[in-house]
Amino acid sequence: MVTASADLMAALRVVRSLGLRSWCIGAGAIRSLVWDTLHEFDRRSPVEDTDVVYYDAEGGPAQDADLENRLRSAMPSLHWEVTNQAGVHRWFAAALGQVVPPLASLEEGIATWPEYATCVGVCLNEDGSLGIVAPHGLDDLFGLRVRHNPLRASVATYRERVAAKRFGERWPRLSISAG
Repeated sequence: MVTASADLMAALRVVRSLGLRSWCIGAGAIRSLVWDTLHEFDRRSPVEDTDVVYYDAEGGPAQDADLENRLRSAMPSLHWEVTNQAGVHRWFAAALGQVVPPLASLEEGIATWPEYATCVGVCLNEDGSLGIVAPHGLDDLFGLRVRHNPLRASVATYRERVAAKRFGERWPRLSISAG
């Protein structure tokens, strides 16, 4: 599915050109591609943003902004959102007033996303092969299941996301748990 998507492959090549050590494109860009394909849609659902996540213990918010600017310059047709998983705990404290422990890796960060089906990322290795980051596996994604991941998101947050993203309307074959 990924290699059949010219847009996603182009985005992966652009992100790879940044030279990050530990990175992927994840969340909605991957989830929507899989669900659109499994629903046999003729055209791809619009993706709100292209989430690029990486892990750099030395990086900070200025680095995220710089990377976003570089991606926008290279591929302005996409709305890029770049997040260093090493700094997510600082965002939780500043934005939500929640104290959470720092993450130790890219995989650990992806493992905390609100729905198990969304906890998936793809990178493009130097040799052109794809790397998959799926700390909870791929069963929910390919099984068209939406379930709450309690590692960092509350049930209320999960329910708000499911409603706001209109999962059931957009992909009617999904099985969506209440949380």
